[in-house]
Formats: sequence, C-alpha cells, structure tokens
Amino acid sequence: MKIHEYQSKRIFEKYGVPIPSGGVAVSAKEAYNIATDLGGKVIVKSQVLVGGRGKAGGVKLANTPEEAEKHASDILGMDIKGLTVRKVLIDEASNIANEIYLGITNDREKKMPVMMVSAEGGVEIEEVARVTPEKIIKVHINPLLGLQGYQMRDIAASIELPRKNWKEFGVIASGLWKAYNGSDATLAEINPLIITAEETLLAVDGKMLIDDSALFRQKDIAEMRDLDLETESEIVARENDLAYIQLDGEIGCMVNGAGLAMTTMDIVTLFGGTAANFLDIGGGANAEKVSAAFRIILSDPNVKVVLINIFGGITRGDEVAKGILEAIEEVKPEVPMVVRLVGTNAEEGRALLADADMITAETLAEAAQKAVAVATKTVATAKEA
Repeated sequence: MKIHEYQSKRIFEKYGVPIPSGGVAVSAKEAYNIATDLGGKVIVKSQVLVGGRGKAGGVKLANTPEEAEKHASDILGMDIKGLTVRKVLIDEASNIANEIYLGITNDREKKMPVMMVSAEGGVEIEEVARVTPEKIIKVHINPLLGLQGYQMRDIAASIELPRKNWKEFGVIASGLWKAYNGSDATLAEINPLIITAEETLLAVDGKMLIDDSALFRQKDIAEMRDLDLETESEIVARENDLAYIQLDGEIGCMVNGAGLAMTTMDIVTLFGGTAANFLDIGGGANAEKVSAAFRIILSDPNVKVVLINIFGGITRGDEVAKGILEAIEEVKPEVPMVVRLVGTNAEEGRALLADADMITAETLAEAAQKAVAVATKTVATAKEA
C-alpha cells in the first residue's frame, strides 16, 4: 500500500527524523493560513501517489502567503497522470546546499533489508543506478540486529559527508530503519535528504510502501489508504477479503487458492485465451464471499465468459454453488459460465447447478478449452454484428 508524502514524513518524524515544519491543505484559503503561520516562504506540493509531480507543475515555490494561495488554487483539482490532486502539502522552504538519497528496501536475493545511499540525491534513484551504479552505496541490515553504528559511519564516509554531520546522519539513518521496520514497510525513502545552508540535515521529501499482508497489525497506517488508486472492484474485493487483480483479458476466473488461480490462468493462456483477472476466493469462502467475487468479475465489461474452478478441500462445493446462484439472481449475468467443481460436497454443488444454464467440465484442461471456445465465439459474433 502506498501512502502520501506528508503521511510518510509524519511517520519518519515519529522515529526522530527531522522534517520541515508544514501542514496539509485541502483549499487555497487553508494554504494561505498555513503559509502565514510558517512565515511566508513555502513549498506547495501536490499530494498524489505518482512520480513526476514537479515536472507536471504540481510542486511550486511561494515567497508569500498570497503566492501560496495562488499556487494551491492552481494545483488543487489538477490531473497528474490520471489522479486528481485533492490535497497540497505546505512545507517551510529550506536553503539547500546539497542533496543525498537515503532509502531502505527488501533485497529478495539476500533475504534481508538493504539501505541504499547516494550523494546524487534529488533525482530518480533508478536513473542513478542505470547510469552511474557505482555512486550507490548498499549496506545490508541483519533484521535481528538492526542497523549498526559502524554501518552508519561507513556510509557517511563513503558518500564523503562532512564529519560534523555524522552523528546527525546516524540519528536519521537509525530513525529511517526504525520507521521501515516498525511500519512493516517494503520501502522507506528520503529523496532528498538535504544538507542545508546552515549545515544541518533535513528530510524534505518522503515515500513509503507498506506490506499489504501486514496491515492487520498496522491499523493506523491502513486508515491512510488513498482510494483514488483503486478501482471500485478492488475496493469491494478488499472489503470482502478477496485477493483480486484486474487484467485486460476476456475470461473471468473465480478460483479458490492462489496457486490454483495462477495455474488456471496459465492453462487458459496455453489454450489461446486471456484471463480477465486473478481472483482467489480463499480456502473457506462462504456463499456471501463467493457472491461478492462473482459480482466483481461480472462488473468488468471485457468479460465474455466466466471460468469457475473450485477444488473443494476446505471450501465446500455446495457453498460455492449457493454463492453462484445468489450472484446470478442478483446480477443477472448475460455471459455464459464454465464450471469445474470437484472435491468436498461437489456432487451436492453440481446438483444445485443442474437446472442453471451452465457449461460443466470434469478437468481443468477441459474447462479452459471450453471457456476459450466460448470467448472466441462471443468475440466473433460481436464482430459480425
């Protein structure tokens, strides 16, 4: 889950990372008031969860509260890469002498977090890694021991940070690690961490990505979710505890179990079809959850046929069948369905579906072939019409 810059920086501050004084405004008048409180010279920054805000005109310097009000008025409501700016961050302007990149993410190959630091701050770290990878210092962190003092000193020396800033840098690096670890983040980034004209360090920008699987123990952070990033189907899926990812194919897939769902998508592809989604209803899905999953799939106008592949281990076949029938009654789908239902109470489930106009299959390969054939026929019919 992505969170906004102002949210990330507030988390950093909680762990001792110095950030500029500022506030969040949802109107130009609020921006004026915040800028007045900060003394006038401020940065007005759009709060949207995409990069390139500055290039899009979403970050502007204001020398007076009146300018801040004008900039906020221009930025609020702006469309940046498909997202509407609903808030602006008003931060006290800083005198920048130098910029540093400081971030932590997961190194899956090493199976531990890695801190990355570069004296080339203020630009995209991906570009630095591509053009001058030698300018990025990487230090792996043992998650049981945490970031060590000698590691912070080694980093400071490697980027030729003035020695008088080493202690302050250590506090910031340690705070960033604590924020990363304490928030169950997969990325915590300060870009840039600046050296001010007054020779102090300040985190003027921040970014965090939080592990979705850990949100159950990060309730405060979970409440920060920006729904603008999600489709209506994704919101409904999350509310019903369904694992759902929308794709651009035409065969809707409803499967129980992530591994079986991926296998289903692979076999659909093998036989020449394209999956419209990844959707895992889970191991113990009841009729209500199955009904919600069905409604989500059918809300996609690209879906030409629904492939239902259920292996009844924990999930009971009769419960799945009830969910399908409930969804049919509520949504009244106009697309055909192919059902492969095996396992616990499968016979009962098939009996419930016997009177419904559905295509059945005994094996996954057979189900995938039938779904692809139906989708192909539907597309051909639509083109002829």
